Amino acid sequence: MTRPVADSCPGVLRLHDAADGPLARIRVPGGRVEPVQWQVLAQAAHDLGDGNIELTSRGNVQLRRIGDAEALWARLENVGLLPSHTHERVRNIIASPLSGRVGGVADVRGLVRALDTELMAAPRLADLPGRVLFTLDDGRGDVSGLGADIGVHAVGPDEFALLLAGADSGIRIHSADVTEVVLAAAHGFLALRGDNPGRWRLREIAHGSERVIDLLGLPPGDDRVEFTTAQVVPIGWLEQDNGLVSLGAGVRLGSLPARTAEFLAAVERPVFVTPWRSLIATDLEEWAAEQVVRVLAPMGLVFDADSPWQLVSACAGQPGCAKSHTDVRGDVTAAVESGRVLPSGKSTVGAGTSSTERAEPKDGADQRISDSPVMASTDVVVAGRQHWSGCDRRCGRPRGAATDVVATDEGYRIG
Repeated sequence: MTRPVADSCPGVLRLHDAADGPLARIRVPGGRVEPVQWQVLAQAAHDLGDGNIELTSRGNVQLRRIGDAEALWARLENVGLLPSHTHERVRNIIASPLSGRVGGVADVRGLVRALDTELMAAPRLADLPGRVLFTLDDGRGDVSGLGADIGVHAVGPDEFALLLAGADSGIRIHSADVTEVVLAAAHGFLALRGDNPGRWRLREIAHGSERVIDLLGLPPGDDRVEFTTAQVVPIGWLEQDNGLVSLGAGVRLGSLPARTAEFLAAVERPVFVTPWRSLIATDLEEWAAEQVVRVLAPMGLVFDADSPWQLVSACAGQPGCAKSHTDVRGDVTAAVESGRVLPSGKSTVGAGTSSTERAEPKDGADQRISDSPVMASTDVVVAGRQHWSGCDRRCGRPRGAATDVVATDEGYRIG
């Protein structure tokens, strides 16, 4: 695939002109956000934005309706959320959020820091498209199925499989060599991309993985690890290996009110943003974890893995997107609150299942949705995992099996 233009993925220094105002995307490699950073994000959302912090499918955060871009830059720089003006859009690093605390084959926390540091130290890599994704999976398989351009997957405490374009390349590397090899692969992608601005991802280059392997000069073995999209999101009480507690919290439609973020800052522990638009508060004593749940559950955070809020996702919808036919998030909220989002296995009205893994629908999904009846939002009843979209682009759709609920100018179609 080749596009005629360079990617326009937003950052902090280059805002996206959304229908409801300028949008800033803030990269947080590995999803880790410190208490002081939560406080600054909350204040910025309140003072400069629409009062909410959006969580993205890459474990980053967004602020909408930014009224003073320069004031935002200064605030973020002061707390380390804008460490580079040249590389800020390319710091897309997802890591297993529970690594080093709960399970896993290897601890990838140090790799996050090393990769981010060395990425910013390489001037040429500032030219990477803002869509390029790096993943560091500690062996549990939670992020290797996200389709990274370049990633690693632990197959032993000190041994990693190199992933290219979302698949195991067959190359095995020692933990000490991970950062060097991953960055070499990134340089290889840039070399293959050349001066064509329309190639945003490694998979869009013909035989891209094989050509990167040749450039690396590392012989692949015969073994391959197969990856699937993680379906179980860590929610609720999570016992850490060291006796402390982590808490997984769902965030309704990935939108965190500034006031709730201020309470997260008051927890005074690292809180991770996950690629499932949820949060994990870490390193808590049991009494502190109980208090966090007692305070934050009434504020809207979801600590129940069986909550219907864990089944739904949605695009921005109106008023944030000019292409949307409706206020999708308002319609989803009404569906949840009225009991029309059903558990998996329940009967549904007009709902099919789609296994499309990208925001762009496949031909089969297009045909199924176009042939389905149009219904009012109040008539939509769907069971299981579902994604609501304001138009047929289906932006923000999670990877893996989900039912598509797509708005048209006449109503919703389900497929």
